Amino acid sequence: MASELAFEKPIVELKKKINELQAFMDDKNIDLSDELERLKTRLAKLEEETYSNMSPWDRVQIARHMDRPTTLDYIPYLFTDFVECHGDRLFGDDAAIVSGIASYHGRPVTIIGEQRGRDTKENLSRNFGMPHPEGYRKALRLMKQAEKFGRPIITFIDTKGAFPGKTAEERGQGEAIARNLFEMAGLEVPIVCIVIGEGASGGALAIGVGDRILMLENSWYSVIAPESAAALLWRDSTQAERAAKTMKITAPDLKELEIIDTLIPEIKGGAHHDIETQAAAIDQALQEALLELSTRTKQELVEQRLEKYRVMGKFKHETDFAEQS
Repeated sequence: MASELAFEKPIVELKKKINELQAFMDDKNIDLSDELERLKTRLAKLEEETYSNMSPWDRVQIARHMDRPTTLDYIPYLFTDFVECHGDRLFGDDAAIVSGIASYHGRPVTIIGEQRGRDTKENLSRNFGMPHPEGYRKALRLMKQAEKFGRPIITFIDTKGAFPGKTAEERGQGEAIARNLFEMAGLEVPIVCIVIGEGASGGALAIGVGDRILMLENSWYSVIAPESAAALLWRDSTQAERAAKTMKITAPDLKELEIIDTLIPEIKGGAHHDIETQAAAIDQALQEALLELSTRTKQELVEQRLEKYRVMGKFKHETDFAEQS
């Protein structure tokens, strides 16, 4: 693994031993197949134990992995005839959001996704996946176009948050996000949102108001990043691991809390290990969501979407705490 995570080091070291033993066997023409099989069995057990017992912080680290598939990585596996559309018709284009029209199993759809870079140069051009107001306005322009022509909207959420810089605030960052929330709530076409990596704050929610919320197993979705939450709660950003556990921001927790609708299982170790297989899992979940939504009328879509967000979340009444004490 080119860039292993801290909790994966024992797996990486064991894989290295296996490769070294295989190379030694090939070079010396010595049969050590029994020892090789023993190490492979040990590796399979170690991977199962490691990836079946990941902490919330482990999942956050996988969501941030430099090789994790992005919106543009998934598009060729899921759609055909993709045509990217640029600009918000007000200020300019924002490369942190990719949007366009494509065909999904023969059906026209509109695609909107947040896009980060792979290296420093691309991250700079994509603003590290943190959209400016024109990015959200571009997204809204495409959403309204989708509504006009009756196309389902599919969004891919993967951002550290909306860009918090002065230029973004000067161009109306808060208003752009709020406008998207308002408009998406009332769109008369199906909306499916998929969290594929990091889903932080209003930057994620600005394209996340949907009829169905899908989420990859090793993604996270929250009003604030763990480091920022730790800095606010405990005056110590190094308590991010503690915050990640406390905040319930990973897919398994959010599924249990009924914040998301579908948890999409990931390839063992993360989506970056096999994007084709991971895309197939997304495809299956997406097909099921669109099939279900296709039976709803325009009025039903809007009414049920609003109701979905009205009842979202779990809480305890004061009487519940009184009974426990």
